[in-house]
Amino acid sequence: MTDAAALPGQPRGTVLSGPATARAVNVLAPNASAMTLDGTNTWIVSEPDSELAVVIDPGPLDDVHLRAVLDTAERVGKRVALTLLTHGHPDHAEGASRFAELSGTAVRALDPALRLGDEGLAAGDVISLGGLELRVVSTPGHTADSLCFHLPADQAVLTGDTVLGRGTTVVAHPDGRLGDYLDSLRRLRSLTVDDGVHTVLPGHGPVLEDAQGAVEFYLAHRAHRLAQVETAVENGFRSPEEVVARVYADVDRSLWPAAELSVRAQMEYLSEHGLI
Repeated sequence: MTDAAALPGQPRGTVLSGPATARAVNVLAPNASAMTLDGTNTWIVSEPDSELAVVIDPGPLDDVHLRAVLDTAERVGKRVALTLLTHGHPDHAEGASRFAELSGTAVRALDPALRLGDEGLAAGDVISLGGLELRVVSTPGHTADSLCFHLPADQAVLTGDTVLGRGTTVVAHPDGRLGDYLDSLRRLRSLTVDDGVHTVLPGHGPVLEDAQGAVEFYLAHRAHRLAQVETAVENGFRSPEEVVARVYADVDRSLWPAAELSVRAQMEYLSEHGLI
């Protein structure tokens, strides 16, 4: 068995519902798959001495899960007062409208189509609730509307799908763009270097104890894949399907459709920079 401390980002281990930091509690959604790993992590975030809580990514439209999120908050004396979305993919956001009904909360997101209420989210926003402070970090790339939430008091960042607890993230072309994604990873790296962030609370997979190591791994992985795609094209593999078969030959074929999205984003990036 591989020591978790030797893996990128030092994953904590098994993904479980329950406390992850002093201020963040996970409720794992029952939607495990090849793309969602163990399922969607729905995060309840609050100050320890406050009665108010924020929920980040209610997850799929599953009443049992949505009620479990509210029950988890209530068991520790919290009332959910606000719902936030990292991005609009259904495994994170499909249940948001129903959760808003159950909790009586507004839903804030970057994409206006996902909002319920008058307020959205934008880079640099600071969300304050019951003494809790969350800072909105713009991290497009996986999708155009992807955001992360910096939780300074726990030296943590909630990353949605921008950084996962296991494996790597799809750049969901055409909405996602590789150049944006690389810039977002560098922005997260600056949080680890300049702002003391050391914990990643991801949208899928285990908590990561080494945020900087995780981001550095992602940057190196993207550079490696980009070089592989460039080489494949130079060797005559012209279509995204051909490049996937060449570059991702060792990856389960069930993941090839997702890999093709990333390859399309990589080929677009290489073309824009005059490299293919």
